Amino acid sequence: MRELQIYRTDCTDPYRNLAVEQYLLETVPEDACILYLWQNRRTVVIGRNQNAWRECRTTALEADGGFLARRLSGGGAVFHDLGNLNFTFLVNKRDYDLPRQLGVIVEACRALGIPAECSGRNDVLSDGRKFSGNAFYEHRGKSYHHGTLLVDVDMAAMSRYLSPSRAKLEAKGVASVRSRVVNLRELKPELTAGGMAEQMEAAFQTVYGLSARRLEEPSFDRAYIDALAERNAGWEWLYGRELACTLQCGDRFPWGEIELRLAVEGGMVCGAAVYTDAMDWQLAPALERALTGCRFRLDDLRERVLSAGLEGRAGEDLCALLARQDL
Repeated sequence: MRELQIYRTDCTDPYRNLAVEQYLLETVPEDACILYLWQNRRTVVIGRNQNAWRECRTTALEADGGFLARRLSGGGAVFHDLGNLNFTFLVNKRDYDLPRQLGVIVEACRALGIPAECSGRNDVLSDGRKFSGNAFYEHRGKSYHHGTLLVDVDMAAMSRYLSPSRAKLEAKGVASVRSRVVNLRELKPELTAGGMAEQMEAAFQTVYGLSARRLEEPSFDRAYIDALAERNAGWEWLYGRELACTLQCGDRFPWGEIELRLAVEGGMVCGAAVYTDAMDWQLAPALERALTGCRFRLDDLRERVLSAGLEGRAGEDLCALLARQDL
């Protein structure tokens, strides 16, 4: 390896930032290592093979102006806000060196007076509590290692959005493992995400023993990045992967008891079964017809329920039932 490069962005759009990450991976020079430092605003990022509804309260996140994003790498769901700093090391496969890359994080913390140690393959801890989770991706002889650095993350928001659905939701895909976490600012109160970025840049050069050259965005292929960002924001990429799940929920109302079972494939309700003791015999078949083929998204589900022509308060009650599932 003969060259270090650093790219640090002020952009906080998760879809564009992940697009830039993919672009940097595909264009990293043969003899270089790139350190990419970036932040996302109020975002839950799920792994390549995760089911969004199992990992995230998507409706609450959307209502609060947040974003759901899916990355190329595997691993579990993470929450990003502006109190979190993201890093990515991008290299050719032959120069991929995970201990050295993790050593940059440890060195940055050491320079700040924060004790840090690596745990297993994925985490960096301080005093037994996790402040950095890591994931990995390889494509056509090029690799990246990326992760989070919790500096001053809103832990209440993290818990709110990463809470599982209250409904009985059976889903295929990789599930996240929750750990005890800590903000680095608890250990060093004056630390900011910007200050951590500066320490990462210094540690990168110290650990690799080379001076780094800064990359400038005007040299990037903007049209290609725009296309990747559009894909990253699309329903098919976020929800339409072949990850099946089944939602089961129910309740008793003045007009009768009901149980809904929805089979979901590729982000769409591919089958609906409704069981009820309601006097309105048309309720179940009308609901099944209305919900089949619907996007598995709260607003879309409620719109279909209200369009089914149910008697009395049944439509409003069912919309409230769906809202309580924290999809």
